[in-house]
Amino acid sequence: MIPVISKLPQTGTTIFTVMSALAAELGAINLSQGFPDYNCAPELVELVNKAMQNGHNQYAPMPGLMALREQIAIKTEKLYGAVYNPDTEITVTAGGTQAVFTAISAVINPNDEVIIFEPAYDCYAPAIKLMGGVVKSLELDPPDYRIAWDMVKRLINGKTKMIILNSPHNPTATILRKEDIDELSALVKNQDILILSDEVYEHLIYDGETHHSMARYPELQQRSFIVSSFGKTFHATGWKMGYCLAPAYLMTEFRKIHQFLIFSVNAPMQHAIAEYLKDENTYLSLPDFFQQKRDYFREGLKNTRFQLLPCAGSYFQSVTYDAITDEKDSDYAIRLTKEIGVASIPVSAFYRKGTDKHVLRFCFAKRQETIDKAVDRLLKV
Repeated sequence: MIPVISKLPQTGTTIFTVMSALAAELGAINLSQGFPDYNCAPELVELVNKAMQNGHNQYAPMPGLMALREQIAIKTEKLYGAVYNPDTEITVTAGGTQAVFTAISAVINPNDEVIIFEPAYDCYAPAIKLMGGVVKSLELDPPDYRIAWDMVKRLINGKTKMIILNSPHNPTATILRKEDIDELSALVKNQDILILSDEVYEHLIYDGETHHSMARYPELQQRSFIVSSFGKTFHATGWKMGYCLAPAYLMTEFRKIHQFLIFSVNAPMQHAIAEYLKDENTYLSLPDFFQQKRDYFREGLKNTRFQLLPCAGSYFQSVTYDAITDEKDSDYAIRLTKEIGVASIPVSAFYRKGTDKHVLRFCFAKRQETIDKAVDRLLKV
């Protein structure tokens, strides 16, 4: 055996893979991994078929199909008042995770420090480490998981290169509010600090709240990579389609990495989504669609022994289980899958130190009958 020095020696299989595999093995209801159990719009599938039949089966341009980038630019200006040049400031990616990895790869050098907020989506820290960067994490606490900006200020020094934000947030379902934007703006003013804003759930925001995209604020827009996801938006996670917005000076570096990482994204899907985006209702209707699911799921969970945490965005609902057991969340998630037949994600997996607050995350992007079956089982706990 040839010796190999691991670049990520502490990294194993993701918790999403582990819990989904366990659910499949046991025939449990999978509310762990974040994907719908219903199909995307038939019209979108028809558009993909049409694109294939029309011969759009070869490489798309490296930055993405221009027609799609133009639609992204129109959508972004319409929603946030931000003007992005589709030629130089928008790149279509193979999903949000690839966009995050590419952005980090493009600008993080050895010993650069990157601030993340935990619980954090699990791709951030490994990408930073692979580039030789240093992860500086700030742990947030339930039930509200608010960012303590005075603590962020203490983390900033001459080596701080980037702050990674995620709103709506996975796994906590919290959102950035205007006061957060004000604190962030004051913090980075006159500082050479970049922002990576993971906004893949931008359309999944509830109760009439505003999505505070970095694109809304010119002083933040000019230092930000903004990541979004068509997979999340259009119920087609398996297509691995997303995009990145950034000012030209950052996008130039992003594309240098992108072209050697994947070169380009599947062509027929790009043609289909470019056409599909022309109807703004395809994404403007999403808050109501998912809020109904959220409210229905929460109403069912109120009769269980779990304690509901707030859910302002995303398609995740977190709960605490202190009234049930003092087990580790990872142990309890496995036992819940085996004994009750409902798979969840233990939120300690989103902390690098495995911090256990006795919180589980459920995905409610499911059919009503799936939610009904899951709630019926959770009522037995």
